[in-house]
Amino acid sequence: MDAGAIGQFLPLILIFAIMYFLLIRPQQKKMKQHQAMVDGLRRGDQVVTQGGVIGKVAKVKEDGEIEVEIAEGVKVRVVKATIAQVLNKTEPAA
Repeated sequence: MDAGAIGQFLPLILIFAIMYFLLIRPQQKKMKQHQAMVDGLRRGDQVVTQGGVIGKVAKVKEDGEIEVEIAEGVKVRVVKATIAQVLNKTEPAA
């Protein structure tokens, strides 16, 4: 290939590099942080679901679900991946 052909592909390569550093890489980092947060959920953590429901984790199940108590005696099953935020972490039992 000659210098003219490389010169034509240079803008495309630059656009891809910019897209990678501005969009793809930060999104992957955010996904890793969310996965680490979800994996660290424990009984007693106060969480917010993506639907805006605030509750306390009553039980962590192995099949990708957790039980969240949203009111006294009212527990709902929630898919772990739909947890948007952890408000209060409980301290691990010593």
